[in-house]
Amino acid sequence: MAKDPETSNSTVPDTVTFALAQAHFLVGDISANTQKMRTLALEAREQGADVIVFPELALLGYPPQDLLLRPSLSGRVKSALASLSDIDDIVMIIGYPHVDHHGTFNSAAILYNGQQKGFYHKQSLPNYGVFDERRYFDKGRNQVLFDYKGITIGLLICEDLWQEAPMKALKEQGADMVVSLNASPFETDKQEARKAILAKRSREHQLPVLYVNAVGGQDDLVFDGGSLVVQADGSIAHEAPRFLNHLLLARLDVKARQFDTQAKAPLSLSAESEMYQALVVGLRDYVNHSGFGGVIVGLSGGIDSALTLCVAVDALGADKVYAVMMPYEYTSQISLEDAQAQARRLNVSYTVCPIFDAVEGIRHTLAPLFNESPADTTEENIQARARGVILMALSNKFGHLVITTGNKSELAVGYATLYGDMAGGFDVLKDVYKTQVYALANYRNRLEDTPVIPERVITRPPSAELRPDQKDQDSLPDYDVLDGILRLYIDEDLSYQDIVDKGFDAEMVAKTIKMVDNNEYKRLQSAIGTKISHRAFGRERRYPLVNKWSVKADV
Repeated sequence: MAKDPETSNSTVPDTVTFALAQAHFLVGDISANTQKMRTLALEAREQGADVIVFPELALLGYPPQDLLLRPSLSGRVKSALASLSDIDDIVMIIGYPHVDHHGTFNSAAILYNGQQKGFYHKQSLPNYGVFDERRYFDKGRNQVLFDYKGITIGLLICEDLWQEAPMKALKEQGADMVVSLNASPFETDKQEARKAILAKRSREHQLPVLYVNAVGGQDDLVFDGGSLVVQADGSIAHEAPRFLNHLLLARLDVKARQFDTQAKAPLSLSAESEMYQALVVGLRDYVNHSGFGGVIVGLSGGIDSALTLCVAVDALGADKVYAVMMPYEYTSQISLEDAQAQARRLNVSYTVCPIFDAVEGIRHTLAPLFNESPADTTEENIQARARGVILMALSNKFGHLVITTGNKSELAVGYATLYGDMAGGFDVLKDVYKTQVYALANYRNRLEDTPVIPERVITRPPSAELRPDQKDQDSLPDYDVLDGILRLYIDEDLSYQDIVDKGFDAEMVAKTIKMVDNNEYKRLQSAIGTKISHRAFGRERRYPLVNKWSVKADV
């Protein structure tokens, strides 16, 4: 337990002001992250803060993955921490990777007036979902408390708060309050889950908690902020806005161990609103931090590409979005009209590039090899792949990122063409089921007096338009039914029999599960996309490509 030399033998103040630095810290950019910490610390000090708290691993960014294995990491971190030694008169609690002869730790450093007063190593290392911390970190063994201006402060890092033992130990050792550093990724309903666990822990131990969370996009993850200050009785004293950088100040009455309360809480977000914001932030930060000057969207006149175009414009601005319509003989006039109308409504660059000559050229080249074989999905896929070639050529020529438009339902069952409509660098809707696509499209239209997505794009039956009069439901069950099965199988890991017992047709369940299992190889080659669900395709759902697992035996 570290003693603050300024106050251990002096008069205890009436209040202590804490600043929660809810900000985006880019993975690997230690120099810029350190400069951002400096700027925020000085700003917080100017506003009267005594202590500023940064998110988990903010110095390096989260999740750093195998950057943690780089030999130069320790030296870079030590240099960065040393560069903050000239900041006086404010305590800085900084998330950073600690490397020494004992191992590598996910840690929090306590800096004050040029000296490191102590550090804490995270004890609970998550190894589920998107988390892989046991691959990189050693487990911390000890609780850490420090005294500052009459308050004994205990430190926790993210997962520590979700387990019972760490906070219980802090209480037993005399903590007056708890500070928790977090990099908690967004998923639907996550903020309510955070509030519930914070209220539970606070009430259990009668300790107020400061909870600071990161914000911004990192690859397929989005951190949604929503930092919290919770009273000892579990009630919320302060809540930071979601998805925004924000410096939140909270004042603690030292004697009463009670925080002041904010005058006005941020607006609560609906399910569609928070999902949409996550998609916007995820695309914005991926494109901007990757260095692309803009994005290209294959606009088909259908609802998936229409919603993707909206997200792209909201994320990057219309001047950085380029829409390309690539009609073929099966493309309906309605699709041409709706694509053009939406592009004009959103004021994006719009080009029509017919693919008839490209498709016919490929078919002519293949004709001797196909030897009068009857037409099948091969010919349909040639259309999709011709479009993929055009989009990627435009990307090569002009340096813009191709964003794909496939949704989670299609990826789940393989209703997508490798090297065709799957070609691109980022899939905005990768974790969005088709039924959610409709909900988000309606949500986005409600935000303005004039809809940005033409109404008939939403109301007409979905179609890939790769053959005459094609409808998605020619190959797939109704999306309400399909998504119901997919949610149970993918998100909840229910077995074939469990899903059937919930009232779904047995044959349809077996067919759907078979499609999901047979198309793992496609998903492995798909572009990354923003995670919004409990179980997104990608790093948190890993299945072997070749296996003989029988779903009907999975009871």
